[in-house]
Amino acid sequence: MDTEDGQQDSSEQRLQAAAALKAFTLKNSSQSNLYDHLTRLLMKVMDERPENAVDVIEDMSYDVKRGVFEDKQSALRDLPQTTAAEVLAEHQQLLFSSPKEADHAEKLMETPLPNLSEIGFYMEQAGVGLGREEMQRIFLALKQLVESQALQHCRLWGKILGTKSNYIIAEAMYREDDEEEEQSAEEAAEEEERQAETRENEMDPFTQSTCKPLPAVPNEAIGTGANKFLYYVCKEPGLPWVKLPTVSPAQITVARQIRKFFTGRLDAPVVSYPPFPGNEANYLRAQIARISAGTQVSPLGFYQYQNEELDEEEEAQRDSYKVNPDFEGFPVSEMAKSLSTWVHHVQHILQQGRCSWVNLAVKPGEESNEEGEAEEKEEEPDEAEPEVGPPLFTPLSQDAEMFNTPPWTSRMSSTLTPQHAVAVLRSNLWPGAYAYACGNKFENIYIGWGLKYSGQGYSPPVPPLPQKEYPSGPEITEALDPTPEEEQALQTALEEQQDAEEEMVDTDEEEEDDD
Repeated sequence: MDTEDGQQDSSEQRLQAAAALKAFTLKNSSQSNLYDHLTRLLMKVMDERPENAVDVIEDMSYDVKRGVFEDKQSALRDLPQTTAAEVLAEHQQLLFSSPKEADHAEKLMETPLPNLSEIGFYMEQAGVGLGREEMQRIFLALKQLVESQALQHCRLWGKILGTKSNYIIAEAMYREDDEEEEQSAEEAAEEEERQAETRENEMDPFTQSTCKPLPAVPNEAIGTGANKFLYYVCKEPGLPWVKLPTVSPAQITVARQIRKFFTGRLDAPVVSYPPFPGNEANYLRAQIARISAGTQVSPLGFYQYQNEELDEEEEAQRDSYKVNPDFEGFPVSEMAKSLSTWVHHVQHILQQGRCSWVNLAVKPGEESNEEGEAEEKEEEPDEAEPEVGPPLFTPLSQDAEMFNTPPWTSRMSSTLTPQHAVAVLRSNLWPGAYAYACGNKFENIYIGWGLKYSGQGYSPPVPPLPQKEYPSGPEITEALDPTPEEEQALQTALEEQQDAEEEMVDTDEEEEDDD
């Protein structure tokens, strides 16, 4: 009996210990309790039945804990952020949607846009281009630009690469409304500058300097010279187009002296020496003007002057031309061999920063027909001589070499099938500028960094030497202040000299009276 009673007591103690242990494991912790965790862990072991359960029990326990935590925190999971590619895709999606009210007859009307698909095909034959997909997106972006700005003519000028983003550039013709707006904006800017200078002169209490700065070279009129065309830029097809400002001669002059990579931000400052008068938008516009003046070419005879009855002196100043309806084209083999079959159809930019020379000695308000002024001009020996550049339609064979490098390289797109090849022209002075011609079709494009070839290496210009000091002499040398004793001695000497002169005067008067 005693043995049976002892066994019952020990079993009851084990049950009580088990109940106490279960109660202990049911105590909640930060996430769950030990009892539930062990239950899930054993169920996981029974379900997966790993071969080395003892070795992976710790990892399985960690997975069980993490699963419980993720289930409880699933409602707090952050939404995935929209990437830049998705945002760009949303913008480009609008390019592929056509307005519902557009009539089919309107779609078949003549468009101011060129056939970029055909241009892309010929550029692909020449080994140049942006790819078919990007060219199609650019074409749709140009179509959107033409519809939003009501442009009469628009073409793809090219693409300039940048360190952070690139510029896709479109060239358009000015409208009368645009010319009036640009002129009014320029006049308002000039008026603000005059008022600012007047306020500075009124507020400055010091003596104003009589030294006058050199007269600034005036800007060319809108629709002429370097400002003949209007340019829009965007970073990617589908993003907003931004109109570039007009270019000034000072910006072109400084742009010739510096070399700067583009960043892709139009408002970025241009830190350089000499200082550039403007931001990256102005620098981009100046480089576009320089590249166009040097690389925009066409087959000989494709264009002709608007007015053929001008004098020889006025021939260099002519900038208007039209398409020659009688142009038949040259054989591709001849255009690939001879540069004389290619001509420039954009005006040359002079050293003054303009396409047409202006005399800075004559003020705009002066009348040059008066006889007195004519005589004065004849007497002036140092009158500036007008600068004249090469006229329009100058053959490429007359272009000068730089750094022992020929300015152009011409070839055929394919020598295996010359019957279907195109003539390809590449600029060596502006790497990235290309042109092709096939029959009576041609096109120019630029894809590059917007920098001119500079030979072996580029060295920044050295700052000018400091000005020499004015030569010292007794008339400008500062003398030491005299001491009080020296002042007293000088005053005494002056008084004695004055007394002696008075005595001499009295003596002379007495002698005259005696006579």
